[in-house]
Amino acid sequence: MIASLNGVAEYVEAHLTDDLDIGTLARTAGTTEYHLRRMFSSLAGMPLSEYVRRRRMTASAADVLSGDDLLAIAVRYGYGSAEAFGRAFRAVHGAGPGDVRRDGGPLRTQPQLRFRLTVDGSNPMDTRITDRPAFRLVGHATRVPLIHEGANPHIQAHIAALPPEAHVRLKSLNDTQPEGILQVSDDVEPDYTEGSELTYLHGVAVRADTTVPDDLDAIEIPAGTWAVFRVAGEYPAALQSTWAATATEWFPSNPWRLRPGPSIVAVLDRSPDFLTATCELWLPVERA
Repeated sequence: MIASLNGVAEYVEAHLTDDLDIGTLARTAGTTEYHLRRMFSSLAGMPLSEYVRRRRMTASAADVLSGDDLLAIAVRYGYGSAEAFGRAFRAVHGAGPGDVRRDGGPLRTQPQLRFRLTVDGSNPMDTRITDRPAFRLVGHATRVPLIHEGANPHIQAHIAALPPEAHVRLKSLNDTQPEGILQVSDDVEPDYTEGSELTYLHGVAVRADTTVPDDLDAIEIPAGTWAVFRVAGEYPAALQSTWAATATEWFPSNPWRLRPGPSIVAVLDRSPDFLTATCELWLPVERA
């Protein structure tokens, strides 16, 4: 995986003024674009698309300072107009091309990334692999922004708006694994960009042939393999830490990769104030 990510960084560098074909690069590396983008985002701390934008704007700064025509520079780096290029340039450097050309700055450089393997993993990860037949996730869904750290207030508000009887009703429907009330994140973009929208479903798992009320939202889950990570500690900090460790430690050390599908959190036990909890994180995987 480390070699594949370094290959991505080198490919980006060699094609800053070209259209990037990450799908072909992923296939050449023996993985999928979905998995490659998710791992890049987790390990680099930024989406691949953002890294490409920053590198292009870093490289384009030299062209701006050299006095090249701004429209020619814009086209060179894949923008349809000088205005669109100017907005991207300002977002990275904090000043427009004209200001930088006049004043020589400010310039904010994005160095080329280099991924290196470090010796880690002193804390074992409690994991199991399970094959599951097709099932459904049913419950109450909404669209929320992705937040990487801390509690998501939009999800909290969604859950708080549900009456107590809704939770009782959902629990009565659960007839398969994962058990209990589930926190489901679906339709997450591969780059895992903070602030991007996802579908959050507060619900339960039911068998594919179970009849469920029409007023509930449903996500159909095909048969497949899941990696299940058990975590206990401060909530949601311990869960988010384990989620990050799947990218930095578990996937690079195991012959599995992420496949498209929802991520599922099952809360198995919790303190009365919900400051600590024991959870299972279910991630859809396939053999690498």
